[in-house]
Amino acid sequence: MRTDSGQVFRLEDYKPSDYLITHTDLLFRLDPTATLVTAKLSVKRRDGVAANAPVVLDGDGLVLESLSINGMPVSDDRYKATPDSLEISGLPQEASFELEIVTRISPVTNKALMGLYQSSGNYCTQCEAEGFRRITYFLDRPDNLSTFTVRIEAKKSEAPVLLSNGNPVEQGSLDSEWHYAVWHDPFPKPSYLFALVAGDLGSIHDTFTTSSGREVALGIYVEHGKEPLATYAMDALKRSMRWDEERFGCEYDLSVFNIVAVSDFNMGAMENKGLNVFNDKYVLADPETATDADYANIEAIIAHEYFHNWTGNRITCRDWFQLCLKEGLTVYRDHEFSADQRSRPVKRIAEVRNLRALQFPEDQGPLAHPVRPRRYKEINNFYTSTVYEKGSEVVRMIHTILGAEQFRAGMDLYFQRHDGQAVTIEDFIACFQEASGRALTHFALWYHQAGTPRVNVTSSYEADTGDFVLNVEQSVPPTPAESMKKPLHIPLAYGLLGPNGEDMEVGSVEGATVADGVIHLTEGSQTVRFRGIGSRPVLSLNRGFSSPIVLKQDLTKEDRLFLARHDSDLYNRWEAINALCVEALIAASTSGSYDFDPALVQCLVEMASNESLEPAYRALALSLPTEADIAREIGSNVNPDAVLAARSALRLAIGSAARDAFGRIYDAQADRQPFSPDAASAGKRSLRNILLDYLVAADGSPELASRQFEAADNMTDRAAALSVLAHQYPQHEATQKALSAFEERFCDNALVMDKWFIIQATIPGAATLDLVRGLTAHPAFSLTNPNRVRSLVGTFASGNQTGFHRADGAGYRFLADTVIALDKHNPQVAARLSTAFRSWRSMEAGRQEKARKALASINEVPNLSRDVKDIVERTLG
Repeated sequence: MRTDSGQVFRLEDYKPSDYLITHTDLLFRLDPTATLVTAKLSVKRRDGVAANAPVVLDGDGLVLESLSINGMPVSDDRYKATPDSLEISGLPQEASFELEIVTRISPVTNKALMGLYQSSGNYCTQCEAEGFRRITYFLDRPDNLSTFTVRIEAKKSEAPVLLSNGNPVEQGSLDSEWHYAVWHDPFPKPSYLFALVAGDLGSIHDTFTTSSGREVALGIYVEHGKEPLATYAMDALKRSMRWDEERFGCEYDLSVFNIVAVSDFNMGAMENKGLNVFNDKYVLADPETATDADYANIEAIIAHEYFHNWTGNRITCRDWFQLCLKEGLTVYRDHEFSADQRSRPVKRIAEVRNLRALQFPEDQGPLAHPVRPRRYKEINNFYTSTVYEKGSEVVRMIHTILGAEQFRAGMDLYFQRHDGQAVTIEDFIACFQEASGRALTHFALWYHQAGTPRVNVTSSYEADTGDFVLNVEQSVPPTPAESMKKPLHIPLAYGLLGPNGEDMEVGSVEGATVADGVIHLTEGSQTVRFRGIGSRPVLSLNRGFSSPIVLKQDLTKEDRLFLARHDSDLYNRWEAINALCVEALIAASTSGSYDFDPALVQCLVEMASNESLEPAYRALALSLPTEADIAREIGSNVNPDAVLAARSALRLAIGSAARDAFGRIYDAQADRQPFSPDAASAGKRSLRNILLDYLVAADGSPELASRQFEAADNMTDRAAALSVLAHQYPQHEATQKALSAFEERFCDNALVMDKWFIIQATIPGAATLDLVRGLTAHPAFSLTNPNRVRSLVGTFASGNQTGFHRADGAGYRFLADTVIALDKHNPQVAARLSTAFRSWRSMEAGRQEKARKALASINEVPNLSRDVKDIVERTLG
């Protein structure tokens, strides 16, 4: 474990390495406690670098066994080896030479799950961001692109399957006990994309024929007996490959593509060239064990990692400051894939809800940073929602500004010009500028400036002239290390609704660039004048959430109800009803009065009953803002208990007023056909289960949820019913019976038990902390497995406002103790848990002080990892 070194890495300090490793030849002799790694490196000195310049390689906890150059041992006085670095001097005068390094590592004791580790008897690697240096000494940086040849030797009985990047070259027996396999990746790649998997695994196989007629062998490797659970992932992979060819012209380039699912993994998945390694929760699914959300996640993440083949692998990052160049761009691509596979408006609403839940708080708190950070202490802490989700939104805005045709031309130029290179944001932007002939210099501020823009809009209608006038102001609040912000280029898609609810024709526009239904804001303050408008319109602004901003408008309640009923942009219809719910909940939580507007309730009933809207969309319209959503909008002096009370009261008011209508719709959504994970069927289940929550609240009884739980023939309906029972009637006999039945049925399935942990970790109220503490001793829970930690402790800290933010501070102390214990063996997961403290300053004063003390207790621990130290120090401010 790397403890805090105090070193800060800065974008402006970037410089190329003195040497390059152009080819890497690796030999692994696998052993649980003493794996020998022989690395033969073809090293080349860069032009202009002095011949006496030493080569300095990265390491992390390594044991050096031997070292030679051009086949000759290196004397002790010519190198300095520590566990974390290797510096060699007295190098050959020639510009190129062969360096051989032998290291010894212990996969079975590697609980950090970085580098080469052993999980459930299988060997696995995770090298992003800096895990390869835990395998051998190397130029472990993204701009060192090397071809790789890998030979793996292992006992046949322990590891009959031997996989690495690229194409298979050779395999065979060494003797009766040992065998080997050789893999070669002809495409130069950085070391973070290296992968090796070896073990006793089952598999399923298929083929894919590319657009040019090449046949690719596809394989998904899983634990024995779980092969049938990988069939949906295989189908998603083939659809992803075809979609990427059709949408972006990206054809797969190797003769094989393999996926491996492992149960111990710090991330969701990893895009290693030709050998994607996945957390098994994003591969394994069947109706008995997976929810509709699981199927959708599998589809999206399979696609995301596959799409990295071009946006991340063939074209990679020059340095880690450019991380959004591969992640934000690839998130945009997987969002577009999911929108095409399912429902574009439903997908867009889900994306925005996720952005507001995760990225907006990040932008508004002590961990705020630009989409392209300028400095970091620990790169693992910058795999953030800002880099991923906001990075995706920035790419989406480029599409909005340029239009589909010019956007595609820019992407084509990017692939053509930079294939096989490690590049920067500037390189990416330049391709769109060149392809479109439009300047994007101002727009590029989105990459460099932290914080969520605030856009305030007031409007007036001048009946005598027929002018509709918008006064627009934009600002970005101060963020850590940056108080003065510049105006951004903000594209706002818009529409003007007439009295009949239809979009009005717009004539001339003055005061801003307006084209193709988009207003382009570029200044801090602007006036936009629409001429020739026959009557006062209702403004529909930021349609499709065209820019990731906080938008404040002078719309009346009647305007929002009108938009919710009539807007042709389905995203903004949802936004209108969601905004009304937010306003009602804030008012109720601050006043303690639960006298909700009947017009709001009636509008929700209308949307639920509107069969012209797909069921999945209606379900989203009925989904109340979460407690965290309301806390974020309140902003300061938040009382979580008051927020919970207001939300429960609104749910009851809606359910009671619409009891009969909701009951009819609930019954109508029952699916008499065999389970199917398709979008339409999933939408019906989604609507039915959100109505279940309202109906149980209105009934004042758990009976309906109990009946659904007992009758359910799929995990979606079963888990939804259990969640309603646990969250509304946690102590009821019916709930305890259902929890026990679920546990007994699925006790041997770790991924399903994660759902059981999540449901209980999110039970509202202060008493849940004691429940969570008790569950940490459950046989199915393990502090060494990231999925178990995230499902129980992570969910409690990030998803239970009243439990985590208990008034006595016990929730904060519990998380602090867990982070300290976890940091000893898995700093990455510990650091991610620590981010749950990021909104502590928004709580009321008593909770703030208790959270501060918990953070300080973490910070005072000796030998704290660099990962956790970085998060805690920035969160404390």
